[in-house]
Amino acid sequence: MKLRILYFASLREALGTDREEIDLPAGVTDAQSLRDWLSQRGETWQQTLAAQRAVRVAVNQSMAHAATPIKAGDEVAFFPPVTGG
Repeated sequence: MKLRILYFASLREALGTDREEIDLPAGVTDAQSLRDWLSQRGETWQQTLAAQRAVRVAVNQSMAHAATPIKAGDEVAFFPPVTGG
C-alpha cells in the first residue's frame, strides 16, 4: 500500500518536489526510519534530511516525533521549524 509524503518550504525547494506517493518499504515503521530511508536516496536527500538538521514531522496532520508509528495509507509531512513574529 501507498504512503503519501509532503515536503514544505525549504525542504520542497531543496528536494525539487512537494509531494510523492511511495510503497511503504519493509522495516520502515516510524517517522525516523522513514526519514533515514529517504536520506539514502542521494546526497541532496541526505543533506536535507540529515539527523542534525531541524526538521519537523506530522503524521495524518498531527504533529509527530521520531518514534511516531507510520503505516500504509498515512500522510507524512516534513517541514522546517517555523518562527512567528
